[in-house]
Amino acid sequence: MMVVPAVAISTALGAMNGYVLTKWRFPGDKIIFGLMLFACFIPFQIVLIPMARVLGMIGIAGTTSGLVLVHVVYGLGFTTLFFRNYYAAFPDELIKAAKMDGAGFWRTFTRILLPSSGPIIVVTVIWQFTNIWNDFLFGASFADFDSMPMTVALNNLVSSSTGVKEYNVHFAGAVLAALPTLIVYVVSGRYFVRGLMAGAVKG
Repeated sequence: MMVVPAVAISTALGAMNGYVLTKWRFPGDKIIFGLMLFACFIPFQIVLIPMARVLGMIGIAGTTSGLVLVHVVYGLGFTTLFFRNYYAAFPDELIKAAKMDGAGFWRTFTRILLPSSGPIIVVTVIWQFTNIWNDFLFGASFADFDSMPMTVALNNLVSSSTGVKEYNVHFAGAVLAALPTLIVYVVSGRYFVRGLMAGAVKG
């Protein structure tokens, strides 16, 4: 309920941002990309108080929707960076040809760039899924009892044990918590390096 919407929204927004910042230049585009790139280096702890205030103001504090918003906003810089570097190596001639044939913004994006973006989409999905699923700080800070993510629940399971430590239960919980990311890597891991290197060399 939290990971799937957050990954889908941040990936879609990152793809559109990368498309705009490479193929539809406008005044100040480099400044905007620089600010989004700077956001990738902001530590989690710095944004806790501002995000808590924003979530409280819009009335979604302690909800799954609030956690989705937090992860989308924090991951948008990374997804934009991935798609921007990938689309920068995409031939501009195809975009110009599409414009000459009458294709607009959305048609060029959905018919030309997006079908060729499979490798970088896989990279972005793996990156975002792993970060969001394994996140503890945002979950512990913004989640309520009903919206608690897996990592917070696992920590509560281990910390709430009394008497003899039930290591078999703790280990079973850890395996179940790690299983989704393991499945993602096994299924699509071979595309990860291919997609990561796709935008590294231009020409």
